Amino acid sequence: MKTLSNFWRRSALTPVLTPLLAALLLAGCATATVPVAQELPATPAAFKSGDGRWTAAAPAEAQARGQWWLAFADPVLNALELQATANNASIQVAAARLAQANALVRSADADRSVQLGISGGATRGVEPGVTPNATTRITAGARLSYELDLFGKLKQTTDAAALDAQSREALLRNTQLLVQAEVAQTYLALRALDAERALVRDTVAAYRDTLQLTERRFKAGDVAELDVMRVRTEAAATESEAFALDRQRAALQNALAVLVGEVASNFELGLDGWNAALPQIPAGLPSTMLARRPDVSAAQRAMLAAQARVGVAKAAWFPSLALTANGGGVSPELGDLFKLSARAWGVGALLSLPILDGGRREAQVQNAGAELDMALVNYRQQVLVAFKDVEDQLAALQLLARQSELQTSAVDSASRATKLSDSRYRNGLVSQLELLDAQRSELRNRRQALQVRSAQYQATVGLVRAIGGSWGA
Repeated sequence: MKTLSNFWRRSALTPVLTPLLAALLLAGCATATVPVAQELPATPAAFKSGDGRWTAAAPAEAQARGQWWLAFADPVLNALELQATANNASIQVAAARLAQANALVRSADADRSVQLGISGGATRGVEPGVTPNATTRITAGARLSYELDLFGKLKQTTDAAALDAQSREALLRNTQLLVQAEVAQTYLALRALDAERALVRDTVAAYRDTLQLTERRFKAGDVAELDVMRVRTEAAATESEAFALDRQRAALQNALAVLVGEVASNFELGLDGWNAALPQIPAGLPSTMLARRPDVSAAQRAMLAAQARVGVAKAAWFPSLALTANGGGVSPELGDLFKLSARAWGVGALLSLPILDGGRREAQVQNAGAELDMALVNYRQQVLVAFKDVEDQLAALQLLARQSELQTSAVDSASRATKLSDSRYRNGLVSQLELLDAQRSELRNRRQALQVRSAQYQATVGLVRAIGGSWGA
């Protein structure tokens, strides 16, 4: 250090380089920008659609999410979920990306280790001024090098890669959760459609009975042909709706086949009925449920990785120091290559610091800063979306529960009205129009009740997805 300081005092370049060194120290000592609280969304005390006990917390992606679909108590759904987890293409792609990220971590960490290599070669030629004759030169040796991480550049690079890998792992968890939720929603929608198809076909059968009765009465001269045409129209229109539901079911079944990784042509889901239970998610779940959302964790890790890369870019202003050592042998004959007289070795240290780079390092710092700004905005957006998703599903479940109660009452009333109208029509007390109106009203209300029930299942799965998985842990 004394020799180095004497050199700077004696050097004529001291007045020129001193400001540059000061700038390097200031730039290198600066750390990555730390996001301030004002840049993140304000945490509400509670969700407005909850019971006041919902709060927020930092991401906790390490918590178990569990096999939440078991709460629906449907063996077919359980088997589909396990099959999708093992075979879904999106999950496999996310797993491959995680493996790639882990490999990049090992690659980045390798730069912090000792590097050892061996080399060998042979040349033949004339060396001017040494000998006019061609000579042979055979070499073999090993080279050892190690870069001292004086200013943490290599460590920050490894840290950034590790954070990227953590973000990829969270994205894998998120993909698994999304696929599992989509499998559940598609399956439950298909079962709801099966129930609606059965209802419509029962209604078609009822219309056919009414048509037969009306035709007999027409032949007996009790009703006009117009009454027969009306019933025939209702029966045909309702049967047409049944075929439309069949088409929707085929599309859902094919979509489910893709989710579980099967060829649609070979996938068939039987008509086992809509037997899944509707789990009740308690309103007072702890805040850690929302904290486990893997997309929020992925965005947070990506932001921290971007922050580490700002530090890497700023560390480029510092000099780098590498220690090297090499040894081997040089000989004109292969047999003499490993003799003591042919040995050669050397040790050294290389200190490097670019002085003029056309603004490359400054541009890299600005680029890293811009990446950090984008990552911060993305993280903030993911937090906002997380709150929105929970609010949406909580509000939906509350409103659907009330709607279900009212719709059940409407179905009971419509069913009673149909029975009364059918009895009165068979006794000739009312016209056929009144009976058709009652039947239409009952069908409409029963289908509406099924759709409300289906929406409750969809919202329940949506809430599971919004809070990041199982609520029982």
